[in-house]
Amino acid sequence: MQSKEETRNMSSLGTILKPHAVCVPHPTQGHINPMLKLAKLLHFKGFHITFVNTEYTHKRLLKSRGPDSIKGLPSFRFETIPDGLPEPLVDATQHIPSLCDSTRRTCLPHFRNLLTKINDSDAPPVSCIVSDGVMSFTLDAAEELGVPQLLFWTPSACGFMCYVQFGQLVEKGLVPLKDSSCITNGYLETTIDWIPGIKEIRLRDIPSFIRTTDVDDFMLEFLQWECGRARGASAIILNTFDAIEHDVLDAFSSILPPVYSIGPLNLLVKDIDDQDLNAIQSNLWKEELECVEWLDTKESNSVVYVNFGSITVLTNEQLIEFAWGLADSNKSFLWVIRPDVVGGENVVLPPKFVEQTKNRGLLSSWCPQEQVLAHPAIGGFLTHSGWNSTLESVCGGVPMICWPFFAEQQTNCRFCCKEWGIGLEIEDVKRDKIESLVRELMDGEKGKEMKKKGLQWKELAKSAASGPNGSSFLNLENLVLLCRNAKN
Repeated sequence: MQSKEETRNMSSLGTILKPHAVCVPHPTQGHINPMLKLAKLLHFKGFHITFVNTEYTHKRLLKSRGPDSIKGLPSFRFETIPDGLPEPLVDATQHIPSLCDSTRRTCLPHFRNLLTKINDSDAPPVSCIVSDGVMSFTLDAAEELGVPQLLFWTPSACGFMCYVQFGQLVEKGLVPLKDSSCITNGYLETTIDWIPGIKEIRLRDIPSFIRTTDVDDFMLEFLQWECGRARGASAIILNTFDAIEHDVLDAFSSILPPVYSIGPLNLLVKDIDDQDLNAIQSNLWKEELECVEWLDTKESNSVVYVNFGSITVLTNEQLIEFAWGLADSNKSFLWVIRPDVVGGENVVLPPKFVEQTKNRGLLSSWCPQEQVLAHPAIGGFLTHSGWNSTLESVCGGVPMICWPFFAEQQTNCRFCCKEWGIGLEIEDVKRDKIESLVRELMDGEKGKEMKKKGLQWKELAKSAASGPNGSSFLNLENLVLLCRNAKN
């Protein structure tokens, strides 16, 4: 029988040998959510986790989820670093270019200090760093520490591939645009057929940061710089699955370090049976759960779900056109309207619209989206085509109406509509166009075809995330081995 001292020594040895991943998301909702899922999966596979939010994100989580929400567990801890920006006056996503610029310039010294603090604590020594693809200042710290660095790029594979080609677009003189008339004169319809893994794509379907006439445009430079940095990582992680983006994933093999496609993460985390771990959540807005109860009262495939994500900003005119398009469609709808969704203004919907739709529409400020998209009442999704939303829709077998706002949402929209057969694009925000698309989505022949295709993709996604032979399931196992064993 072991003595108490021997037991303590064995426990201490186990702590020392336990791998420790430091996870650093970009401080925006669409990046935090998938990083937290990945962190949970690593923890479930035996890792100690330190999850690093910015101080502003930390405050927003406390506000939306309560003081106990980020206490974590003994082996899943939260830490913070400053983002270098003054704190906003309103509870909203920060200006993206300013955030990217500030984190690149200011975060590294704070992150170095945090790593020193962690390694001087009772936690196991840091054995790998997993950071967002656009938080690559962590590469320098990983190199100094002598541990592997994995970059988690949260866009789709097709969106990421387009970012990787930004340098080529500039070299070929296609970007930046010669003048502002290129937006309207048909120039963006130019077809490109040389991007690896993508048969052809229009300039308008390339991530929106190319739509600038400024040779010194910050986001154009920033993304070229970050994609260049990606080549120095031990591996790249993508939240996608082989069946849906095979050609692009295959094309990465000759361009970048090893790429691990381990999606959809929202399916892989279903294998986690640790209630305490599952209780850790990351929504920066308070969820209104009443919407699920409301959906329970609706017939199967009868409700249009509308959500433009955490960053999209509409004009008041666009908001009203969407409202009347939904009203005139005569379909039931669940519409998530963030308090900050209208740029610089309060959200004010026409009283006549509210009165006309009160028996078939529900408005919410935020909701548990994965749960909503998995609900049998949902028949279609009017979306901004963010990658998390797109994947969650695929997992629910829900066809989409796509209104991309910025970044690689344009690319996701193109693939949903032209390659995967599960989307219809809004090209003009006019109420009659929206009404027509909603009717087609819910009742039309095209909508029926999309629903059938969507259910096929749902099964392929489920298969990829299932053991023992699913592509993403196996890729996750290999990624875990890399995190445990790889050396720089």
